[in-house]
Amino acid sequence: MDPVDRILEQWRRARPDLDVSAMGPVGRLSRLFHHNARRMGETFARHGLNAAGFDVLATLRRAGPPHALSPGELMAAMMITSGTMTNRIDQLAKQGLVTRTTDSKDARRAVVKLTQKGFDLIDAAVPEHVETQKALLTALTEEEIAAMDHALRKLVAAGETEVG
Repeated sequence: MDPVDRILEQWRRARPDLDVSAMGPVGRLSRLFHHNARRMGETFARHGLNAAGFDVLATLRRAGPPHALSPGELMAAMMITSGTMTNRIDQLAKQGLVTRTTDSKDARRAVVKLTQKGFDLIDAAVPEHVETQKALLTALTEEEIAAMDHALRKLVAAGETEVG
């Protein structure tokens, strides 16, 4: 029995008229999210980053050469607001990890680009991040990981359909 089971048992006693079965997986996903975010945050911190900074640098890195995107492209890839994006870019620029310049082809458009320092940092951080993620799943078999990934993909798709 885990803490979520105890919560479910309490609700079943307090409100036997409610079907609280959905609380189990949702509660566990929530707890797991917080645990995983903390563990990944520790990995990012060893590289002088937080999750937000890692996300921007990783998005630029995986975009391929020249490792540059507009703020709008970054926002779309990361699903965040323009105010949040501006703050993230400003912080990374202050650290010398990205530059923000005007697009040479369109002066109305800005381009955010990894600096060599940012490129080197994200290339050093990603392998450790991948290992952290693998460690977070060691309790599961490959088949269980595949099944969980399939089920979560369905939930994400359903959630995005509701929102979109």
